[in-house]
Amino acid sequence: MAEHPTSPSPVELSSHLREEIDHWVARFPPERRRSAVIGALHAAQHENGGFLTRELMEAVAAYLGLPAIQVFEVAAFYSMFETKPVGRHSISVCTNISCMLCGGERILAHLEKRLGIKVGESTPDGRFYLKQEEECLAACTGAPMMMVDHRYYENLTPARVDEILDAVAANDGTGEH
Repeated sequence: MAEHPTSPSPVELSSHLREEIDHWVARFPPERRRSAVIGALHAAQHENGGFLTRELMEAVAAYLGLPAIQVFEVAAFYSMFETKPVGRHSISVCTNISCMLCGGERILAHLEKRLGIKVGESTPDGRFYLKQEEECLAACTGAPMMMVDHRYYENLTPARVDEILDAVAANDGTGEH
């Protein structure tokens, strides 16, 4: 693979993050290092408190030997990546047709009321981020549904949403839900 010139980044990747990126790189043929970008960005975002900075993305690009623009494009395209600080726990609610018909909009309204925020906002304590309404999270048979920290919760009611939020809050810092 031809090396791509990249500017040196002022951010140094931790040894743990480099190991994570190496894990993803090893899953692909050497000429397909670019295929590791999603896994690398996911690991970098996790280690950085839930968001990616320009400098961190540049450091990932440099480590992978890619032009920074290729990493920026991935971060900008996929809704799983954040480029600004957000709450520790990311919540997305599906409001596509199946979820809408089964109460997805009611679930979203309940979350906004319970958390005291609107879509695109984080709670003042930085605990929860109500990311966005999702067009489809591919769980139509379990509608209405939401995703909290990339984990699916289906067949929701306002009471079930409260149970989920309480469990997430109770397990803050343990990495469990």
